[in-house]
Amino acid sequence: MTEQQSAFPRRDAEGRIRTLGDLLGVGLAGVVIGLLVLVIFDVAFASFGAGEFGQANGWLAVILPTWLFWEDFRAWAFGAPRVVAALVAVAIAVVSGLLAAGLVAALPPLLSGALAATTFTVVYAMIWFPGVRWLTNRTG
Repeated sequence: MTEQQSAFPRRDAEGRIRTLGDLLGVGLAGVVIGLLVLVIFDVAFASFGAGEFGQANGWLAVILPTWLFWEDFRAWAFGAPRVVAALVAVAIAVVSGLLAAGLVAALPPLLSGALAATTFTVVYAMIWFPGVRWLTNRTG
């Protein structure tokens, strides 16, 4: 009897993430995990007297989602559509993240960066996922 493993996010035969919900869910989970690790490090450094709590750069929480996005980018066939979709998504996501952080600039860097990382993740996924499919004429 063969045992079927469930994998999340669900991927097609080429390794591309199948649904926008999976991409958003795993991306946002990556932001949360990144923030938890960042808070642990920030607490540790603050307890050693190496700074005040909340001064870590919350943008670092975007590391895991970026890794996810890179893996999905690599799963698409080499060519202009994936590059164009990724460049447009990155440009708009970075600007959106910076605008979000700017709107809450009075908050500590950990919080403003966390909002920026979350904004980046959502905007990138919302542009990349349909964009690369539209540019390559794939609906599924």
